[in-house]
Amino acid sequence: MTQNSDGSYDIFFGPEPLAGQEGNTIKTNPGEGFFVIFRFYGPTEPYYDKSYQLPNIELVKGDARVQ
Repeated sequence: MTQNSDGSYDIFFGPEPLAGQEGNTIKTNPGEGFFVIFRFYGPTEPYYDKSYQLPNIELVKGDARVQ
């Protein structure tokens, strides 16, 4: 996976990876829905006191395949 300069990671979902994001793409089946499940390993206090909020999945615009 490619890490962003701020230490975060972008993960993409789709039937084909975006150019340059092959290592950060999780393949999906075209025309089918999917569920995202996130598992925390070794969570710290922000997880337990609910001060950490996992960001929502966002639609990537600007790609010709996004309709």
